[in-house]
Amino acid sequence: MHLLEPSPRNQSSLTQFFLLGFSEVHELQVLLFIAFFVYYLVAVGGNLLIISAVAIDHHLHNPMHFFLMNLAIQDVGQVSVIVPKSMANSLMGTRQISYSGCVAQVLFYVFFLASDFFLLTVMAYDRYVAICNPLQYEMLMNKKTCLQMSATVWISSFLYGVLHAGGTFAVPFCSNIVNQFFCEIPELVKLACSDLFLIEVGFLLFSIVAVVGCFIFIIVTYVYIFTAVLKIQSLQGRQKAFSTCLPHLIVVSIFISTGCFVYIKPSFNTPSYLDLGMTILYSMVPPLMNPIVYSMRNKRIRNAVSKVLGLRYSSKVPH
Repeated sequence: MHLLEPSPRNQSSLTQFFLLGFSEVHELQVLLFIAFFVYYLVAVGGNLLIISAVAIDHHLHNPMHFFLMNLAIQDVGQVSVIVPKSMANSLMGTRQISYSGCVAQVLFYVFFLASDFFLLTVMAYDRYVAICNPLQYEMLMNKKTCLQMSATVWISSFLYGVLHAGGTFAVPFCSNIVNQFFCEIPELVKLACSDLFLIEVGFLLFSIVAVVGCFIFIIVTYVYIFTAVLKIQSLQGRQKAFSTCLPHLIVVSIFISTGCFVYIKPSFNTPSYLDLGMTILYSMVPPLMNPIVYSMRNKRIRNAVSKVLGLRYSSKVPH
């Protein structure tokens, strides 16, 4: 299918974008649909199990698992913003996404992505208080505080998404062909035919500063946590402390390592399958890995998920 690029004079009538496809071969498009469908079921299903387990099991009604439930909700939202549209395009052999649909993708994808990282930062603080100030934990991390922190994450992330969406679509576009399988900001910025795209570049630089700040906070927090854990005389106590921190640390590492691809991946002006593969890595791996990591490393989560599924699971949880 030949895609036409509109001239800059017709930007006021731009009503849709064309997304880069993985293949023009119908059989491969169907295979891609099946792969994305299986991924979507596993990623969403795994996160919904965690949400259900935390909501149903009263033993998990504590700050750590409350934030974990929020993380699972955000992961469901993140994959739901980009995967269903890509599945539909693959199944129907189309490439189109409406202008408003593209705006919505940018807004909500940035919203969920930012809330994920901000929440991981809050979870690092939660583990810091639990291990470094255990006697003050219930006072510092009470229900009201947790709700306020969660609300702050959601609201600030939404405003952050609005900021990016506004900066991205405030300029006219010289082309409507996006070299990605969803409306990714760096690819949209390339299409701008006005110097006003520097507004969004400024927002991206601000994002880097914010991410680096949160990352430094997480690193410093875990330095204090590991220092406190190593001072615990009991081997069992050290193991228990590490077991509550390790899943979060693994999830943060996955998020950071895959997220780095946003800034270090090569930039191509023509369609590149390497570029597509790297984008899949950072946009789709974390939401899939988060429930796996937490269910593998957290015995309480495994027990609760087993109850939700109606299975019997017996494992001695260390006291």
